[in-house]
Amino acid sequence: MRGAPVRWWRRRTLHDRLSLLVTAAVAAAVLTVAGIAFAAVSQIQRQQLHSQLDADARSIAAQPELWREGPPPFGPGGRHDLRYRRDIGPRWQVLGRDGTVVAGSTNGLPVTKGARRVAAGQAPALRERVLLDGHSFLMLTVPADRGGGAVQVAVDQTPANRTLAVFGLLMAAGCVLGIGGAAALGRTVARAGLVPVQQLTKAVEHVAVTMDLNRPVPIHGVDEIARLGQSVNTMLAAIDAARQSQRTLVEDAGHELRTPLTSIRTNIELLLAVERQPELAHRLPPDERAKLLRDLDAQVAELAALTTELVELAREETTREPAEDVELTDVVDAATDRVRIRVPSVTFTTDLRPCTVHGRPGELERMLVNVLDNAAKWSPPGGVVHTELGVDAGGWARLVVSDTGPGIDAEDLPHVFDRFYRAPAARGMPGSGLGLAIVAQTAAQHGGTVTAGPHDPTGTTVTIRLPVTGSADPGAGPT
Repeated sequence: MRGAPVRWWRRRTLHDRLSLLVTAAVAAAVLTVAGIAFAAVSQIQRQQLHSQLDADARSIAAQPELWREGPPPFGPGGRHDLRYRRDIGPRWQVLGRDGTVVAGSTNGLPVTKGARRVAAGQAPALRERVLLDGHSFLMLTVPADRGGGAVQVAVDQTPANRTLAVFGLLMAAGCVLGIGGAAALGRTVARAGLVPVQQLTKAVEHVAVTMDLNRPVPIHGVDEIARLGQSVNTMLAAIDAARQSQRTLVEDAGHELRTPLTSIRTNIELLLAVERQPELAHRLPPDERAKLLRDLDAQVAELAALTTELVELAREETTREPAEDVELTDVVDAATDRVRIRVPSVTFTTDLRPCTVHGRPGELERMLVNVLDNAAKWSPPGGVVHTELGVDAGGWARLVVSDTGPGIDAEDLPHVFDRFYRAPAARGMPGSGLGLAIVAQTAAQHGGTVTAGPHDPTGTTVTIRLPVTGSADPGAGPT
């Protein structure tokens, strides 16, 4: 049962919720003010009634002998005082010491046990509520100042109660009107306040239907809704950039795959033609056939490597291995051993200092293998590829790989980490132009950066900077 109101509330629209909240707030304020006003008026009226009774009772009690034969026509001492004309005033009566009625108004008052005690001098003033002729009266009994006995004065509460009831009805009507107006005001305020949200919703729905990411959401003002619109526009721009990047990747991948696939198809068709028509075998001697098969094997290997690199590059976030604290010296040693086996003609040297980063060891090793492969590919036989590892003054791990190759032209340096980019001097060599792009992506996913520059006297230097343990979250991107 407790969850039913919560479920009902959650099923309401934001417009309904705002309307209900505004109505509830105004209703609470109106009811609170009305309650305070009613209590204040009731208290004031009660005090006035008590004051009137006290004044009348004290006046009679001060000179009871003047009242024993009836009220003085001109007030005590012969003064003209209409307040003592009791034909229209409250009921009153004077009691003797024994509690008998000595004098009083036409309509007598009941002599209660408490009143007898006051008349006998055994109790102070007494205030009571009595029912006379079907009406509620407030009766006050006070001791007489001279001669003993007591004085009783009573006033009918019905007019005061009727006035208070009318006031209560007016307050209730005002509350109903106020709450109704608050409900209407709440709906109006909610409708006006949600106009920007509705506009934002329509704009986002339009983007979802048309996939038109180039149409930004209109923004008006500088409030929270405007900030939300700016965030949506930023998100749309990021999605558009990602889609453009994906389209470029697919187009470039198709272009890069077309060349090896065409070559493989041509070679296979030639082999099939010779296989189907033996009389053409003399056109493909055994040594040429063996060379053709070796070319096919190399092309298939190149195609497989290209496909692997494409998959690696297209994956924006890996989930195959968890991030952990990684000792980079172990990563450098493992990557160097792998490349050294593949390229025995190049000498690999290292100068490593302990350095721990938080990342995915497999990705970090593949990143370094790509850098070392690229350095070894450009180094001449007998060349040297040197790797240095340490922590710079800013608290970042600094990994530097230098080779002794011909180096990279200055105009090509800004593009070496672009996808499929190959410098003019590299277009005749094996490779896809994706290796360094994967390096840049992996470094960015680990919160780091990568740069390339010339190495003195010859060659190229690739510098990778990664945050040491605790300074970044891998996968968060560069900061």
